[in-house]
Amino acid sequence: MRQIDIFDTTLRDGEQSPGVALNPGEKVQIARQLAKLGVNVIEAGFPIASPGDFEAVKRIAEEVRQVSICALARTQAQDIERAWEAILKAESPRIHTFIATSPIHMQYKLKKSPDAVLEQAVAGVKLAKSKVADIEFSAEDASRSDVDFLGRVFSAAIKAGATVLNIPDTVGYATPDEFAQFLRAVMERTEGIEKVKVSVHCHNDLGLAVANSLVAVQAGVHQLEGAINGIGERAGNAAVEELAMALKTRRDQYQVETTINSKEIARTSQMVSRLTGMIVQPNKAIVGKNAFAHESGIHQDGVLKERSTYEIMSPDSIGLDMDTIVLGKHSGRHAVRERLTELGLEVDEARMDEVFKEFKLLAERKKEVTSADLFSLVDTHVHDVPEITLEYLQVSSGTQIVPTSTLGLNYKGQRFEDAACGDGPVDAAYKAIDKILGIDHKLLRYALQAIDGGEDAQGEVTISVQFNEHTVGGRGVSTDIIESSIKAYIQAVNRASERGWISIKIGGN
Repeated sequence: MRQIDIFDTTLRDGEQSPGVALNPGEKVQIARQLAKLGVNVIEAGFPIASPGDFEAVKRIAEEVRQVSICALARTQAQDIERAWEAILKAESPRIHTFIATSPIHMQYKLKKSPDAVLEQAVAGVKLAKSKVADIEFSAEDASRSDVDFLGRVFSAAIKAGATVLNIPDTVGYATPDEFAQFLRAVMERTEGIEKVKVSVHCHNDLGLAVANSLVAVQAGVHQLEGAINGIGERAGNAAVEELAMALKTRRDQYQVETTINSKEIARTSQMVSRLTGMIVQPNKAIVGKNAFAHESGIHQDGVLKERSTYEIMSPDSIGLDMDTIVLGKHSGRHAVRERLTELGLEVDEARMDEVFKEFKLLAERKKEVTSADLFSLVDTHVHDVPEITLEYLQVSSGTQIVPTSTLGLNYKGQRFEDAACGDGPVDAAYKAIDKILGIDHKLLRYALQAIDGGEDAQGEVTISVQFNEHTVGGRGVSTDIIESSIKAYIQAVNRASERGWISIKIGGN
């Protein structure tokens, strides 16, 4: 069977989802997990976009091995130079350069003639080729481009040194039959197509990203691009886990293989969801919490007699642990370390001290500490030291009193305190934080869910907050939902401060 490469863009296109703002440490953690998952290429970011994006791509290139590390760049010299600076220490570096080729993009966005676009594409590929051997060239909005013009551009890109040609459905406009015919027509018109790999990058605006990607396999492409949980611009990208399991489960239909270790799918999905703050919908294919749940009596009866009656894949095949792993307050450091290892969580000795302290505190508040709790504990210790932390919290709330919150924040080693009233204890706490730090916010989204079952389950709060024109996400976990809400907001504030989106003004200074 021929192999289909999986190109993961969770850290580039996926991070462009509204409200997602990962720091370099979080991106490195996800990149390491993507390598365990077995993707062939990690698109680590868009280095020219910001200093933070450059730093994240650079760290991933230096620290993550056994996978190709790719940086995105427009077909402009400064983009390509910056991309090369970011990935030059990668074990297997790739530059992914692109320019739009559809009439609407050329006329209104680029304001360039087709010949000028062709010339810039060639110049960009040649410059990238002078830096690194592996070059991916994308024709943005390809699915709305002229087939003959695409053939010219791709032929020229191959001559200039491209090794991978990407044919994206940038705005999710294509339908499966149409897209398959389009791909075959483009490949027929491209000279030297046999010398390169052909890739597709499908968006989900019409809910067809995975379907379009799968017909592309039948049309003869070599690489599929997508993001974990299908996150990304607008309605998102093709979901990597859906592509991988469709090709594996229906190998009889597609006759191809991938290098994906499907037992890492659930863990990867959960990590991306936690760190981005984007909750996976319950009925999401493959990784939704209802994907292997059976409510109907008829279904339950069938599954109890023979699982294959209603399950075309097993929970174990994606690494889903259906048996809860539990630890208690009497568990020792060694037991906790062993469970972390079983879950594939890498914790060095320095961080293990902090994780174990937090484990003991949590175990005093809960009867059982589950695998989900352990994931959460480790997550809280993978980030850079935050600028702002919560020192204490006191709230007053009830049906006959005005909700009030008093809290203390540690900012750069000093404690600052204030109080505020609000529509509820969470709103009051957020207003108190704003008073202390001299900032203002608009809460766009607030979501609360239990990390696992049981009356003593930890509450996980994810939020999207707007500071001026910038949107950032935050996540907090605690057995106290007010505390988890405040932690989520403080994380969002720290992320916005790191990026220079807000200016902290304690006492007006």
